[in-house]
Amino acid sequence: MRNHSGHDQAHHGAHGGARPGGLSVSEDGYTLELDATILTAGVQPVSFRVIGPDGQAATEFIPEHEKELHFIAVRRDTAGFQHVHPVRDEKGTWSTELALEPGDWRFFADIHPAGHDGTLTLGIDVAVAGPYDPRPLPEPTGIARIGAYTVALDGELVPGEASALTLTVSRNGSPVTDLQPYLAAYGHLVALRVGDLGYLHVHPEGEPGDGTTAPGPEIAFMAVAPSAGTYRLYLDFQHDDVVRTAEFTVRTTPTAPEHGGHHHGHQAPPAHHAHH
Repeated sequence: MRNHSGHDQAHHGAHGGARPGGLSVSEDGYTLELDATILTAGVQPVSFRVIGPDGQAATEFIPEHEKELHFIAVRRDTAGFQHVHPVRDEKGTWSTELALEPGDWRFFADIHPAGHDGTLTLGIDVAVAGPYDPRPLPEPTGIARIGAYTVALDGELVPGEASALTLTVSRNGSPVTDLQPYLAAYGHLVALRVGDLGYLHVHPEGEPGDGTTAPGPEIAFMAVAPSAGTYRLYLDFQHDDVVRTAEFTVRTTPTAPEHGGHHHGHQAPPAHHAHH
């Protein structure tokens, strides 16, 4: 397991307890500022800045998973998920393109500003004009199908506890054993809490080239659900030079009762898994 992943998990655990990221447009003096928060449908240019504590656009970031900034877009009904990597100019303006359908959207910027202790996820609401037909939340299932690919999810989300999630990729019924590295891992997993789209930081177990992590068919992650509820999981993986996204709906399972049958699921998770 990557050392900094443990550090990140400890940091996020200490950063407001179980509170997920992305619920605020501004945090620790950093603010996400879009050039436009009303957009039209279709493939659209999007530009924005991260305003730092000094009131200027930030231009120095520490790369996380090979990128200075990860930009996530999802409609409020959890449809339309996109994970893109904008390009920044020297003045601090980021630019990218998104494929947008009408509706209310949430955009996230996942960053590690230079000089800041750890990563931040800032979130902002965006309206896309046009007739909006919300989609019902897909039912929980452990299988996602994307064309010829099938991804199976094994593991459970437990409120307040780190839990292992394993995703197994197959194509046409055969295990995929030659996944390509994507963002310094064989997969990148984003989890969002249904209802407020709270953004969970999920860390891969191992990395390509570490001598122990195989290129499939299994991709392992550690995740912490901050609360009971329903979550949407989005796995990006790369195979045959194409990045594909597998989507899952997951409901949390309660922690096991301890002595005398009392539930302790509401208590803070033990700190022993945090690295210092």
